[in-house]
Amino acid sequence: MKSESRYTLGFWTITLLLVVVKVLFTLRPEVNLFTEEAQYWLWSQNMAWHYYSKPPLVAVLNYLSTAILGNTELGVRINAILSGVGISWVTFLFGSYLYDKRAGFWAAMVMNAMPVWWLASTFHMTDSSLTFFWALGTYLAFRAIREGKKSWWIWAGIATAFGLMAKVVMGLLLPVVFLYLLFTRSLKANLGNFALFVGVSLLGFVPALIWNFQNNFDTFKHLATLGGAGGGESKSLDLGSSLKWFLEYFSGQLAIISAFLLPAWVACFRELIKTKDKPSIYLVLPGLLTFLAFAALSFMKRVEVNWPVFAYTGFAVVLGAWIVRQSAAWRKYASVAIVLSIVIPAIFILPDVTGLKSIPALEKGEQKAFNRLSGHEALAERLDFLQDSLELNGEFYFSDSYHTASELSFYLDGHPQSYVMNMGSRKNQWDLWEDMSQFLDKGNVGVFVSMNHETMDGRAAFDELIHEETFVPYFGEYPIRKVKIQIWRNLRSYQPFIPDSY
Repeated sequence: MKSESRYTLGFWTITLLLVVVKVLFTLRPEVNLFTEEAQYWLWSQNMAWHYYSKPPLVAVLNYLSTAILGNTELGVRINAILSGVGISWVTFLFGSYLYDKRAGFWAAMVMNAMPVWWLASTFHMTDSSLTFFWALGTYLAFRAIREGKKSWWIWAGIATAFGLMAKVVMGLLLPVVFLYLLFTRSLKANLGNFALFVGVSLLGFVPALIWNFQNNFDTFKHLATLGGAGGGESKSLDLGSSLKWFLEYFSGQLAIISAFLLPAWVACFRELIKTKDKPSIYLVLPGLLTFLAFAALSFMKRVEVNWPVFAYTGFAVVLGAWIVRQSAAWRKYASVAIVLSIVIPAIFILPDVTGLKSIPALEKGEQKAFNRLSGHEALAERLDFLQDSLELNGEFYFSDSYHTASELSFYLDGHPQSYVMNMGSRKNQWDLWEDMSQFLDKGNVGVFVSMNHETMDGRAAFDELIHEETFVPYFGEYPIRKVKIQIWRNLRSYQPFIPDSY
């Protein structure tokens, strides 16, 4: 019992230390919100049943957290940090339930060592809550199968429903559980409870159905286009591109589960193939099926490295239990690999307290890594200065990019609603919101901010150009990007590109 408590204490100590690391990173003044984080925050300022490309949970969480902590980076990222704690905790619970607290501890440490965990627990993306509810749903569903209690099936359904409100790929848990019941020849005995599980889970689709019924089913068209089922003329298969995309995808997956642990992963999966242990197969099945599905898709289009990784949480439990069964030499190797996998990114994201990052090569590398996370607040401060010095009143801010527009809304004084002038991109959430045509001939000042265009290419015309400049924010001594700023008076005409692609 004393040993069990030691592993529980060790788990919570390391987990909470990592929380401190994430908070310190979030409080670094030179690091701003990632552009997607800013977009999801702006969604929370425009609450809806659903959004063009994603379900509502990411916006709901931002709405609740910023109501408590304010519209700050920590107010947004606390959702990711807490999701990371939840992911690690469920992994610890699952390993402890199947084996013991020692296996649970190792499973959680493997999870903490995987770069996917760092991504989901640092930046508040849809993958943050998705990965937590996926881990929770798989854990609860396994307990439901093993113990046969209706209550576990209901709780598993509730977790799945919340996961569906984070991202629709959560629905893959339903066929995974079905296939495992077939594999273990227990479907007949669990058919009623499985149907209950599916019914409760599908409640998570209700917000999406309500919104899409009201909005021409845009989300379904968008997802179909992403899957290659629409969005233009079909293209012949390019074997060279297909192989390149697959190799990018495959190498990315190896990196995302920690390169330091690759020998252990190989040995662990070799043992699993031999033993065909049923709980381990349940844990591996979701990640394997998801990996294969996106691998097939990678032959047709470029697949982002993070797309399948939400389903890899079960891998950590399998490897954690495997490490416990190994020799002292294997455990020593695993310990070193896990420490390196955790400490290296921790040092990388922490503030520079040692002065080591001031070395030009390291500073330049950090600037490149944080390029999309930097310069947004400095840009907003420049715009606030111009607003004050030029004595602007009734101004509105717009951009050719929803990424830029989102950052402006977050960092500008007063958090004004920004606007996007579509200059040729596919449809997005801004095409569904009220646009800047409301300012036609109202005498308002329009502030155009772009990182891609020098002019508005005739999409909008104003009466008078008040001010124009190119602003360059810096990360330390290194320039980040050039930003065109134009301040105009009185919007006279507005003809944005009307997208017909999803």
